[in-house]
Amino acid sequence: MPSTHSPGHVSARPTFLFVHGGSSNAQAWGPLRNELALLGHRSYAVDLPGHGVGARRPAAYYSARQDTGALAAEPSPMRGVTLEDNVRHVVGVVQRLAEHGPVILAGNSLGGVTISAVGNAVPELLARIVYISATCLSDTRMLTEAWDVPEGEENLLDAAAARIELPGTQANGFARLNWRAAQDDPELFARLKAAIMADATDDLFRALLDSMDPDEGYAVVAPGCVVRADRWGRVPHSFLRLTADRSIPLTVQDRMIAQADALTPDNPFDVHDLAASHVGYFSRPAEFARVLAGLV
Repeated sequence: MPSTHSPGHVSARPTFLFVHGGSSNAQAWGPLRNELALLGHRSYAVDLPGHGVGARRPAAYYSARQDTGALAAEPSPMRGVTLEDNVRHVVGVVQRLAEHGPVILAGNSLGGVTISAVGNAVPELLARIVYISATCLSDTRMLTEAWDVPEGEENLLDAAAARIELPGTQANGFARLNWRAAQDDPELFARLKAAIMADATDDLFRALLDSMDPDEGYAVVAPGCVVRADRWGRVPHSFLRLTADRSIPLTVQDRMIAQADALTPDNPFDVHDLAASHVGYFSRPAEFARVLAGLV
């Protein structure tokens, strides 16, 4: 009997397409993708432009004895990368995956700006968009306004990241973070872990740190990432609300959900709570896989 899984076969089962957050890459989705495979689901993780195995990352970042002066001076693969570059890259993947069945587009953290813009660009190719504690902006004022949070719920990541940011790189349109510095500094390691993945073992967090990219660009946060009711608003969308997140505090997650719902009241967010950290999908992938599988 011939196989039904020929190159042109179209499946009713969707493919999950994952978009990483800032200073990250496709590697971060590996544990979650493995768990989804065990549940019978296909997935694909992109490296955004300037990230991952195809990027020319600064060689000094990987030196056993880091020269921070040399590291600060090296060119960045993020220089000149814009939101439009991200969208063009992801849309190309969406188009190829859509030939084989429905596509569920998902992102974490800063990856939210890209999945929002892709939702604006090709809503007809998406079965669902999923924000895993990811940035969702529904008003241009959200690009510039300060987001107040209650005392005790502050974002822990900004202060910790400031400790590892290389000076002088912001003038070139990108931030360079020396994540490897935390491997030899227990106090800094503890601060970053509390901000990003407090619900993991130290060994797991070391593995995440080793996978991080040093550079992230600022130009990806642009007006094009503000969701449009007539485009993005046509696509079913879900929000995985991470109640133990200290990088995007719960108050901020709730504000993003509420404002998007006000923009598209007939198509509000489908919200799912997980008592997990900002990158909990890396440390507790089975729980996240079950929630995502339930969206199919």
